[in-house]
Amino acid sequence: MMAEAEGRRDPNIMYVGVDLGTYRTSITASNGLRKTVISVVGWPKDDISRKLLGKDMVFGHEALRHRLALNLVRPLEKGVIKYSDDSMPVSNEELQIYKGAAKEMVKHAISLAQPQNGQTVYAVIGAPAQASVINKQSIIEAAVESVDSVIVVSEPFSVAYGLDMLDDALIIDIGAGTVDLCRMHGALPEEGDQITLTTAGDYVDELLLKLVKENHPDAQITINMARDIKEKNGFVSDTNDRVVVRIPVEGRPRVIDITEECKQACKAIVPPIIEAVGNLIATYDPEFQACIRNNIVLAGGMSQLKGLDKLLEEGLEEFGGGKVNRVDEPVYAGADGALKLAYDMPDALWKELQ
Repeated sequence: MMAEAEGRRDPNIMYVGVDLGTYRTSITASNGLRKTVISVVGWPKDDISRKLLGKDMVFGHEALRHRLALNLVRPLEKGVIKYSDDSMPVSNEELQIYKGAAKEMVKHAISLAQPQNGQTVYAVIGAPAQASVINKQSIIEAAVESVDSVIVVSEPFSVAYGLDMLDDALIIDIGAGTVDLCRMHGALPEEGDQITLTTAGDYVDELLLKLVKENHPDAQITINMARDIKEKNGFVSDTNDRVVVRIPVEGRPRVIDITEECKQACKAIVPPIIEAVGNLIATYDPEFQACIRNNIVLAGGMSQLKGLDKLLEEGLEEFGGGKVNRVDEPVYAGADGALKLAYDMPDALWKELQ
């Protein structure tokens, strides 16, 4: 690839691919570095917490670890900067807090790639498949202080590009904020080729929390604890394994079996995905519907739920069956594809966007 060769030859240019996710942000750079960080930003609450942390801002796991001492902001919701589309009434002050946190999140992610002083940085950032123009513009605004030029693309499209699955393929990217579906037909995907669902990882966490509280009303469980349980134990298939966790009850640790709650919460994402896949298949050229049914790929952190690929295949039986595979590296598939896309963009286009 010409752009790739030119980029690697010129030490003054760094290309980066960014998966700016609701829960996790991953970055892949042309210098070979690949990093990921939890998408959360924290500021010390007072002088004591500032003295404890020894810094004015913390990110990721460090922020979650010290969250009681921080003003914590998770700047992204449903895959885009929170409140960026004016869909909810919010004060300008609160909006600026989330926009500022998003800028710091992007800046931190770029810093993890360790660009050298004076290097030009070109970035491709993945966003939900059906992100609005306003949503995408907000992401661009969050990135302009950290990079010299930026392009925002559909996250499942970047996954497809990285895998060279550009024809008769269906990508399902299941993240924390959204489930993004994109069918590929040898050209840039159009609006009708993409669907975004909000029944994703955050939805599962909230449902799991609700079910545990309903069935074990004395259990002291938070949304962070529910997310951690799902990350470690999430499954959708029939199994003899049990999900047994230790949760405080009135301050005393108790062992609780939440196998059914975990399974019910995780399986809740399946019917909407099957319906969306059915819509994309039904509206595809009938001569190629069998091809796309047998070329479905799962990406994103939630794609790793035990048994999800087989359960989706069972759901596809009503459409004539299908084949579902998973990407090998769900954390970096989007960022890797975005980097590959950045390589292939003509240098003239990058300079035009500066």
